[in-house]
Amino acid sequence: MLKILHIIPSLSKGGAERLVITICNELQKRSDVEVRLMVMSNTNDYAQEMGTLSYNVVPALFVPSFTKKSKRDVSQLQSYIEAYAPNVIHTHLWQSEIVCSQINYPNALWVTHMHDNMPQLKRIRIPRTKLELTNAYERWIVSSAYKKRNAHFIAISQDTHTYCKRNIPKKLRHSVSLLHNAINIKLFEHTKSIEIPITTIKLVSVGSLVHKKNHAFLIPVVLHLISRGYTVQLDILGEGPLRKELEQEISKQNLTNSIYLQGNVPVYEYYKQAQLYVHPATYEPFGLVLIEAMAAGLPVVCLDGKGNRDIIEQGKNGCMIFEQNPTLFAEKIIEICQDKEMYTSMSTYAVNFAKQYDIVPYVDRLLELYTKSITNA
Repeated sequence: MLKILHIIPSLSKGGAERLVITICNELQKRSDVEVRLMVMSNTNDYAQEMGTLSYNVVPALFVPSFTKKSKRDVSQLQSYIEAYAPNVIHTHLWQSEIVCSQINYPNALWVTHMHDNMPQLKRIRIPRTKLELTNAYERWIVSSAYKKRNAHFIAISQDTHTYCKRNIPKKLRHSVSLLHNAINIKLFEHTKSIEIPITTIKLVSVGSLVHKKNHAFLIPVVLHLISRGYTVQLDILGEGPLRKELEQEISKQNLTNSIYLQGNVPVYEYYKQAQLYVHPATYEPFGLVLIEAMAAGLPVVCLDGKGNRDIIEQGKNGCMIFEQNPTLFAEKIIEICQDKEMYTSMSTYAVNFAKQYDIVPYVDRLLELYTKSITNA
C-alpha cells in the first residue's frame, strides 16, 4: 500500500487548490493507494466540490529572517508526518516548501509541484533589493533541505520545466518531470450548438482579479466589438484586489450591461452558456481553465502567457495573440464567430484535445512517477 500525503497551505480559490482536490479525489479511488490531504489553515472555498474527500488541518508556520529571530512552529506537522509515515510527501505552493524545509523526515519521496515559476527559487548572483535578499535567503534554506532528501520536481509546462532546471541545485536537475495539469473531464463535457453567424457574443474569462490576469485588457476588446455592431456579454469569474478598479472602469466606459464581474462562482454553467473563452493573462504557468473551457467545447482566444503555449494549437483549438492589441484580439473573436466551419472545427477539436488532460491517465502517470522515483532512490 502506497501512502501519499499532499500538503497545501489552504483550500482558498486557485488553480493549485483545485488541482490538489482533483488529484486526491482520483487517488482515493485506487485500491493500492492511501491518500491524505493536509492543509495549514481552515480556509476552504471548495466545500461543495470536495465529494467524499476529507482533509486534516495541521497549523504550521516558518517565517525565516536573517536580521531578526525567525518564527518557527512545525512541531504539530512533524508529529503528524511521523504518525502517518507516508511513502510520498507531495507539496504545493511556496508556503508548503518553506515550512516543510524544517521537517526532518528522510524516509519519504518528497515531490515539489511547480505550479508556477516560484520567484523564491530564482538564482540571483548579487541580490540588490530587500525582496531579492529575502528570496535568496529562503532559496538557500529550501535548497539545503532538497539536497538532504529524495527530492523530485513536477513542472506543469515547458516554460516552468526550463525555469526549474535552471534554478534548483545542479545535483537535482535530473529529477524534474514535465507533467501537465489535469481536470475531471466529466465535469465539463458539453457539446456546443451555436447559430453562426453570431450577433450576440457571449464570452467568459476565469481568473483572480490581479494584475497578471490582465482583465482590464478586455474592456477595450468589448468596446471594439460593440463598435462593430455586436451585442456583448462578458462574464468574468473570480475575485481579487482589483475588483473596485475594474468596476470603476467598466462603469466609466458604460459597459455595465456588457461586462459582469461574477465573483467566485462555480464555472460549469458559465462555460455551457458561453460561445468563446477569452484569456488576457500576461503570465500563465499553464492555464487549467483553458482546458476546462475546451472540454466544454469553447474555442479559446488568449494572449501569450508562456505556459499556455503548451495548450494552444494555433487555429485548431484556439488562437494566441502575441501582442497586447485589443483590436487584433477583438477581430479574432469576430472571425471565429462569423465562420461556421471554423467555429465548429475549433469547438470539436477543443473537446477532443482536452481529453488528453483527464485526471484518470494523469494519476496513472503520477503514480508511475512516484514508484519509479522511490525505486531509484
